[in-house]
Amino acid sequence: MLSSALPTINILKQPTSSAWVEQAISNLDIILLDHAQCERKAAGVALNLIFRYPSNAKMVRELTKIAREELEHFEQVNQWLEDRNITMRPLTPPPYGAGLKAQIRPKEPDRFLDSLLISGLIEARSHERLGLLATHCPEPKLAKFYHGLMASEARHFGTYWVLADTYFYREIVTKRLEELAIIESELLVNLHPEPRIHS
Repeated sequence: MLSSALPTINILKQPTSSAWVEQAISNLDIILLDHAQCERKAAGVALNLIFRYPSNAKMVRELTKIAREELEHFEQVNQWLEDRNITMRPLTPPPYGAGLKAQIRPKEPDRFLDSLLISGLIEARSHERLGLLATHCPEPKLAKFYHGLMASEARHFGTYWVLADTYFYREIVTKRLEELAIIESELLVNLHPEPRIHS
């Protein structure tokens, strides 16, 4: 495991392995391609929550900001792809996203809570991994780009946590987040053979 002075969000139960860093740095073009798709999906998650729960005014307001910012990041990563002559194409997703989505309980209000907390956990992991890319990337401009995205990922985690805390009792949020954070780390124990942001 990596011991790093980088700021991390303490809800994460296990740090990312050095094997992931080595895999990612050796496959930066694929990581950029996957990163673009992660930003697009993150915008879609925020919009889906807005469409599903439109009467939650605070959530709609905050997630509109997140969706807008995720789309801006999507555009920025696409510019990197264009500059490197990488054509946008689908990639086989790692089991991480599907594994987390499977934890969402089907009945309300559990579904709403789980959706907020899982979205937050993904942002927390993204914050950590973009920080690792910023630290270890051998290309200074790309490293600077990743470093610039870190703060927004942490802020997005905070937004999802605050929203959960707004609509649910704190003890319920804390207990469920702890449960989901353990599962999140377990999903990353075995490195996915294909390089991905969340492999």
